[in-house]
Amino acid sequence: MRYCSTRGGAHGRTFKDVLFSGYAPDGGMFMPETIPTLSPDTLRSWRHLSYQQLMCEICSLFIPEHEIPRQHLQELISKALCKFSIPETVRIVSLRDSLTILELFHGETLSFKDLAMSCTGQFLKYFLHKEKKRATILVGTSGDTGSSAIRSVFGVSDVDIVVVFPRGRITAVQERQMTASIADNIHVFAADGTSDDIDVPLRKVFADSDLVKRHSLMSLNSVNWSRILLQLPHFLFAYLQLSALQPDADADTDDTLPVLEVLVPTGGAGNITAGCIMKMMGVPLRLVAMVNTNDIVHRTVQSGDFSMASNVVQTLAPAIDIQDPYNLERIFWLLSAGDAPMVQSLMEEFQKTHRLSLPLTLHRQVSEVLSSGSVSDEGILHTMTRCFQENDYLICPHTAVAVCYHYDRPVTAGLNRCCIATASPAKFQEAVHQAGLTLDLPEALLALETLETRYEVLEKSDDWESKLRRHIELIGSVRQRGQMFYTSEAKE
Repeated sequence: MRYCSTRGGAHGRTFKDVLFSGYAPDGGMFMPETIPTLSPDTLRSWRHLSYQQLMCEICSLFIPEHEIPRQHLQELISKALCKFSIPETVRIVSLRDSLTILELFHGETLSFKDLAMSCTGQFLKYFLHKEKKRATILVGTSGDTGSSAIRSVFGVSDVDIVVVFPRGRITAVQERQMTASIADNIHVFAADGTSDDIDVPLRKVFADSDLVKRHSLMSLNSVNWSRILLQLPHFLFAYLQLSALQPDADADTDDTLPVLEVLVPTGGAGNITAGCIMKMMGVPLRLVAMVNTNDIVHRTVQSGDFSMASNVVQTLAPAIDIQDPYNLERIFWLLSAGDAPMVQSLMEEFQKTHRLSLPLTLHRQVSEVLSSGSVSDEGILHTMTRCFQENDYLICPHTAVAVCYHYDRPVTAGLNRCCIATASPAKFQEAVHQAGLTLDLPEALLALETLETRYEVLEKSDDWESKLRRHIELIGSVRQRGQMFYTSEAKE
């Protein structure tokens, strides 16, 4: 398995190459040069595998044995998932009126990001230890990615991580999970802007190939292919658990495999990209990308209007308050059969003007693979309240974005459906209270309020790119001297 850029400027890269990277050198995103397929017989044979076993099977298709031997792969995945609060890692909950929810939030930071991030962290440590190297991670976050990335490398001596979050635009719990994570390798910045504003200087930093090379600079956003790869298994797990797939080959044919509809809360579009890849691998999925008021993905699917709104609207579902869903580039590449010149032309135009109408053929391809919907804050609150009243089951506002679609469009006979639950409601107390509901916070979250915090501010007037560059250079200088970073002597 080798990897290439969606814009055609890089080919033949190894898994390790793309793991230790951000954007491709040409500004594109790394994708597998070929997409493996799963036969109906393979799907049947995997029906009773655990989530962890499925993750190993999927990863082994994209990570060659000579890069990470299968035994080591199993050990790394097991080590990554051992800190989840339930033995099975993820859980399916069946509620009233055929509402089925796949809970993906049982990791350390109570977000689905922990599934991919914990494993990616193990992969990083495996290669760094093996090659006696170190790396610097640069991450922008709209809420949950930052804390999950921090936990994945917290205290690791050969990794520094720089995280930038939008100050005042995430919940208090999300912010505290980052700013109260104090270790010498953790560097947190609070930016006076939106998550999309943060992406601009990060792209520019990653475009500096000299800086990237000198500091082994990489991303842990879903720009990183490993993040996408490790989101494939939960789509497969949901399908095998819920599709009523028959065990005998005579019961099903290639044409009659049952379909599973999956409703996916969507921001940067990494999770829905994983669903698209799983569909291309042969798993019969019907994918619905659900967004909040920041509806660029919805408009793209419905009308081909891939254009940013004038500003990012702050909603009750802050992790998907995004107007630049950068993973759509991967979907465009997938559905256009790897037409890199077209993707490059489209994305460069979008980055320049922030406005784009998809070519008719591409829009048709997108709308054939994806459905979509948009939910207001009012709809989020109504859905949270209804779900609790009918089931005594509390959902977070992002999960409500998916569940709202279910309530608006009841399941038709013969259709299996699943809503993705991306985070615990405990991380979104304000939304829970606005919905007229209450919850008891886990002890780990209560403890956050008493912890010391540490972070730097990126003011609107600051040159964010320059400030982040200087910090990355300083990290490299301090580590080269073999010093701790957070001492007065080290930074002099």
